[in-house]
Amino acid sequence: MYRSSNWNYVTYDGLSPSYRAFATSLDDTQVPNTIQEALKISEWKKTVQDEIDALEKNGTWTITDLPVGKRPVGCKWIFTIKYKADGSVERFKARLVARGFTQSYGIDYQETFAPVAKLNTIRILLSLAVNQDWCLQQLDIKNAFLNGDLEEEVYMEIPPGFEESMAKNQVCKLQKSLYGLKQSPRAWFDRFTKAVLKLGYKQGQADHTLFVKKSHAGKMAILIVYVDDIILSGNDMEELQNLKKYLSEEFEVKDLGNLKYFLGMEVTRSRKGIVVSQRKYILDLLKETGMLGCKPIDTPMDSQKKLGIEKESTPVDRGRYQRLVGRLIYLSHTRPDIGFAVSAVRKGLFFRKTENRDTEVYSDADWAVNIIDRRSTSGYCSFVWGNLVTWRSKKQSVVARSSAEAEYRALAQGICEGIWIKRVLSELGQTSSSPILMMCDNQAVISIGKNPVHHDRTKHVEIDRHFITEKVTSETVKLNYVPTKHQTADILTKALPRPNFEDLTCKLGLYDIYSPA
Repeated sequence: MYRSSNWNYVTYDGLSPSYRAFATSLDDTQVPNTIQEALKISEWKKTVQDEIDALEKNGTWTITDLPVGKRPVGCKWIFTIKYKADGSVERFKARLVARGFTQSYGIDYQETFAPVAKLNTIRILLSLAVNQDWCLQQLDIKNAFLNGDLEEEVYMEIPPGFEESMAKNQVCKLQKSLYGLKQSPRAWFDRFTKAVLKLGYKQGQADHTLFVKKSHAGKMAILIVYVDDIILSGNDMEELQNLKKYLSEEFEVKDLGNLKYFLGMEVTRSRKGIVVSQRKYILDLLKETGMLGCKPIDTPMDSQKKLGIEKESTPVDRGRYQRLVGRLIYLSHTRPDIGFAVSAVRKGLFFRKTENRDTEVYSDADWAVNIIDRRSTSGYCSFVWGNLVTWRSKKQSVVARSSAEAEYRALAQGICEGIWIKRVLSELGQTSSSPILMMCDNQAVISIGKNPVHHDRTKHVEIDRHFITEKVTSETVKLNYVPTKHQTADILTKALPRPNFEDLTCKLGLYDIYSPA
């Protein structure tokens, strides 16, 4: 692994001029907190007016008197800055948001659920794209939620900053959905789904945000939508162009070209493969926590220390702690090792071309290591065509009475993930009769899984045992033994010493994006 001269300390001085400018410019631009502040700054005032113009052009509301017995929903302005992947400002954003928390179920709204794309599906698509030379492009739907058709009768207060131009008791009667309304995500997704299905695309069942269209010649056009961000892929370039044109006629679409920056993740493609990283996200997090100048460590956790409740520990801000944990969870979308140091800024998840066409799942579990409740931790990681696409580390819900029981639960979870992956691959046109390869480092578990005979010592995990045996018998999965030192999922169940940790991060496919090699 290549390490730069600034490995031991994270400082601005050790960064290149462009990188240092990127890190120091993250918070240069001030964001207004109120509409009054925004209207005093020309750039923000124009952004606010543009938002109002867009809403009125869209037919989002009509101005009317508030009917007797009706209560209007409040609204507020949200101001943000959208950045490019290099940290520079792309545009200012002013969004009018309804105070949906004041809505009443059954009166102001009914159904609210709307699916969002699974990042696991996106990683599967990346692995297929790099191995089959599919294109990866990106679209952005401007003001996506405003396109949803509103079925309920909803009234909203006049937007802050524009009250003086309206008569008393006048309100906005909403004709279209608006950001903040509880039903807006569902209304938008239903509207988008109808539009795409009308063009002949089929909706995925393993992931409802996946849409696929196959031509008579066997070519494919693929679409994944995450709220207002769209990824296009496949090898049917003519159909993809038709899709872009069609969507532009239905909605206000911005063609962003090749996929480069998606949900805070930077995507870089070369002839060698694809790297997905979260450099800007990590720098933001380091800056927020005041850790840009801290000395890094080689592993995320001390392998010798057992975490527990310290009675005399210093109290912490619970809200801030939970917020930071949430941000680290999001970081794990590209960093399964979650190494929180300078190397985190330098690494990304690498998708490469391989000859391997198998679906492999490594599953593992510790046993009663948690000294607080003695619950075991399950971990699994799955590979599609040689590239890591999904992983999970989670504490089991009940105490395992043996190491075999803990491993069984982890194995069952891994099999479920593998089956879901096969469904996604099938919907993407990649069918295979080969079984899912399950990698386990416990010989006893493999023996029991292959043997349908009842075992007294495992009757308390009968459901998992029968599930595993059923999938083995039907040849849906194949259980393979892997030595513990080669068990990739080991990194997801326990803290490891540095040599083991670095070896497994390489096996996971983490790649130094600045290495000259």
